[in-house]
Amino acid sequence: MFKKLITLLLLIFFLLSTIPFFYLINYSQTITLKEEKVVYEMPYPGILPDHPLYSLKILRDRVWDFTTRDLIKKAKLYLLFSDKRIKMGEFLAQKGKNDLAISTTSKAEKYFLKIAPLLIQSKKQGSAAPQELINKIKSSNAKHKESIQNLLKIIPEGEQHRIKEILRINETVKKQLADL
Repeated sequence: MFKKLITLLLLIFFLLSTIPFFYLINYSQTITLKEEKVVYEMPYPGILPDHPLYSLKILRDRVWDFTTRDLIKKAKLYLLFSDKRIKMGEFLAQKGKNDLAISTTSKAEKYFLKIAPLLIQSKKQGSAAPQELINKIKSSNAKHKESIQNLLKIIPEGEQHRIKEILRINETVKKQLADL
């Protein structure tokens, strides 16, 4: 009987001493979604489309595009044009020129669409793009997506369907780049 009493007291002591530890452990899980910024430096866009001399800039870009024959260099050039136009779209949206911001951003993604086929064609010709360039292009694509999503917050609701179409182009580009 004495052994049963001691065993019972030890069991109760053990149970009572472990219960507070269960209260100290937090069983609830909280998920915090942190909006991560893409680390990619966009070039300064220079003259914006609302400037009177912008047509000279477009002419210069077309001449530059026409005279660039190396496919890797042309891909780098399209990356530059695309990055500058994304930044232009941001600046125009901040100025309240929504329609111009959307069309400029759309042109940026259309330039970006041309990059992956150039790199694939270059690889077929025996001149593969360096991995550093491919990583830069992928980072740029992620930064473009971030910029386009920021436009969704700025642009009025009636125009958001156009931004969503630009996001679809961005996703298409991302899929093309995954194959590189």
